[in-house]
Amino acid sequence: HRQSQCPWQRGLGRWWSRRPREQQQRAVGSVGTMPRLSDTLWDIAVAEVSKNSEEKENEEDLETRERSVFFLGSKSGGKTTIILRFLDRDEVSKPTLALEYTFGRRSRGHNTPKDISHFWELGGGTLLSDLAQIPITVDNIRTLSVVLVLDLSKPNDLWQTMEKLLTVTKNHINKTMNELGKKDSININEIKQRSWKNLQKNHPDWELVDPFPLPLVIIGSKYDILQNFESEKRKVICKTLRFVAHYYGASLLFYSSKSETTVSKLRTVLNNLAFGTDRSKTISVEYNKPLFVPAGMDSLSQIGSPPATEVDLGKINARNPIDLWKKVYERLFPCESTGEFKDIMDPAKVPQYAEPEVDVMRTQKDQELEQYKRNASKSWKEMEFDMHGR
Repeated sequence: HRQSQCPWQRGLGRWWSRRPREQQQRAVGSVGTMPRLSDTLWDIAVAEVSKNSEEKENEEDLETRERSVFFLGSKSGGKTTIILRFLDRDEVSKPTLALEYTFGRRSRGHNTPKDISHFWELGGGTLLSDLAQIPITVDNIRTLSVVLVLDLSKPNDLWQTMEKLLTVTKNHINKTMNELGKKDSININEIKQRSWKNLQKNHPDWELVDPFPLPLVIIGSKYDILQNFESEKRKVICKTLRFVAHYYGASLLFYSSKSETTVSKLRTVLNNLAFGTDRSKTISVEYNKPLFVPAGMDSLSQIGSPPATEVDLGKINARNPIDLWKKVYERLFPCESTGEFKDIMDPAKVPQYAEPEVDVMRTQKDQELEQYKRNASKSWKEMEFDMHGR
């Protein structure tokens, strides 16, 4: 047998026998067999790389994975209820004043660390949108997802809320990505490529959409109220949100806390964002049922043109497709917001943030301020009398 081997094979055998035993063991394949003399150097290298890959995967299975999910959307749209329902917390939801944080854990299997998901929730609708910069950081942008919750029971505020929050959030994301790009251009390219992964390159709308820079899910909440709308209005809302979601490369689903079917679908979507589980590939686009459209599974041809006559469409001066849909939508549902500040709560008077010692001191300082104002007012009046007397 030895005589049948060519010189380089015999040389390889001598080289292998001289290697320390621990190196020989590391080069053993995944099934634990020793290399044969007939194996080429390439065969041995492939076996060693395969072994190292398996060891790396095993090490990763023992590491705790962390993700972040940022919720924002309509004021009193049900964001807190959605988070509590997903985390199986039997708590009474309270109004979110500004920006709140909580977290959840999930085990991948037996004897493995639990993965952690960080949940951020922006309250106040569009009023405090600048706070979006807090949960969007260089450290978590690789694993951050965005969930936009829109109140379907208030269609007249829907577009303005969506437009303002997505614009502000996108600006913060781009700013953070530029900051990260100065240090790590490779990761930035990976993040940008990931935003297109749900849309196949042969998709007919590849050049007509503008995916959001991070994974985005749009939730239409209070679907049970939308069901009572007139058929035509309901259809306009559905078509418009389908277009917006498809344009931004987002997933879209309608949700009602009173419907277990929508709750189950919501849980599947959030598990994918929060813990990386498989995403659902089912789709529902019938207007008399709750919409459920995973990212990349819709198309402009299926959605159809904006809900307006050809004559009306010809008269609308729009800069781009998203602007055209906005103008058509707001013809039927004009924005009714009269002021964002009228319903804003004073944090010092919200019971859930009460701190007795601080509140007592605050009350004392308020009283001193009122006394100062009264004294100052008297002083000015006395000065006016003196001026008149002179």
